[in-house]
Amino acid sequence: MAFNKQLKIILDCIADGVFTVDREWNITYFNRAAETIVGIFRKDALGKKCWDVFHSSACDGRCILQEALRLGREITNKSIFILKEGGEKIPISISASPLYDEDGNLIGGVETFRDLSELQMIQQRMRHAYCKYDIVGKSPSIKKVLGILPQIAMSSATVLITGESGTGKELVARAIHNLSMRKTGPFVIINCGSLPEGLLESELFGYKKGAFTDARRDKPGRFKLAQGGTLFLDEIGEMPPSLQAKLLRVLEDRCIYPLGGIEGEKVDVRVVAATNRDLKKAVEEGSFRLDLYYRLNVAHIHLPPLRERREDIPLLIEHFISRFNVLEGHNIKGVSEDVMALLMRHDYPGNIRELENIVEYAFILCREEFIHLHHLPDYLHPLKFNGSLSPADVPMTLEEIKCRAVEMALRRNRGKKMATCRELGISKDTLRRMIQRCRERYGVKMKM
Repeated sequence: MAFNKQLKIILDCIADGVFTVDREWNITYFNRAAETIVGIFRKDALGKKCWDVFHSSACDGRCILQEALRLGREITNKSIFILKEGGEKIPISISASPLYDEDGNLIGGVETFRDLSELQMIQQRMRHAYCKYDIVGKSPSIKKVLGILPQIAMSSATVLITGESGTGKELVARAIHNLSMRKTGPFVIINCGSLPEGLLESELFGYKKGAFTDARRDKPGRFKLAQGGTLFLDEIGEMPPSLQAKLLRVLEDRCIYPLGGIEGEKVDVRVVAATNRDLKKAVEEGSFRLDLYYRLNVAHIHLPPLRERREDIPLLIEHFISRFNVLEGHNIKGVSEDVMALLMRHDYPGNIRELENIVEYAFILCREEFIHLHHLPDYLHPLKFNGSLSPADVPMTLEEIKCRAVEMALRRNRGKKMATCRELGISKDTLRRMIQRCRERYGVKMKM
């Protein structure tokens, strides 16, 4: 494969590694950056089989360049590892494409690759720098929360944590407990929205023997169990009005009255409450007591939804990958660039909990070192919409927009290929490749 002198000079000046192979997988070109990244001189690489030079994680039957040649199209931004002399693993991002001569005959392939080692080191430093009290983030809103958390924790004030479902309210409540003078005491949780009124009252305050038919012995409530520690009242906005009055009395008197009991019992408990409801609106509507709202809202922490702190998404992904690697015994290094782009665009109605579930799902399917698009849940792919394309208002990449244009043109032309080609101004071979690409990458149902 011939390279002119000017092209060689240009390729030697770029930071990405570039190499080419012929139809027999012999390396025919190897630029200066490839020498640096792989640690092999050009003269030692030329003429050798590519797998004898790179020893990559994709050389065991998942070769990206081989796939590009098979499909007859470019494949971009796939993350793999190569092995240097001595066994050192180097993470790289690669793109591959077939090479054709002037007559359109396939003569080999070209692959470009970028060293991700420094990027991974930066990500690790960022992960350690932006993770405090198990709370991950670098956005201004999270920095504000992390800044006031120690002071709030060291006080004895009742705390109200607000935010949408899945934003990490329980995590913040635990951090408050662990940073407080009560950290050696118990941390007790009760969900106020998961129990009927009668059962919730007995769970909170306990009951005495004989209080009702099945009360054969005394049972302490959550307030008693949290003695000397912290009681976390999750979904406080769902508490029935009758219990709101009793909770208010406990917060004022620090005294509980178990069901069936005659005398009150003193408790030493700090209360941290959380809700995803707008309690001010609930007060206006009459479903939440104003006096209880002010009693709970002594110290207020609001957690923003994940869509308002997108700069934290890469950090959270790294955090979850590290955790699931330990839990599942895997060694996944990260996500590919196209996965990161997709996850950065998603709006996360389920917030951090949804992102955690996405990563956990990917761990079930992924047997590679990087998570790729096909490891993600189907609903994340914008073009997977009942076997067709998503509505026009869904954010899409340029590649996805091209697929949508092809699908719509085929519909308008009732599946006629030549009419579709004339409308789009492309050749029949180009149309065939685009249909193949849309089917493989996004699962769009279009006939070849």
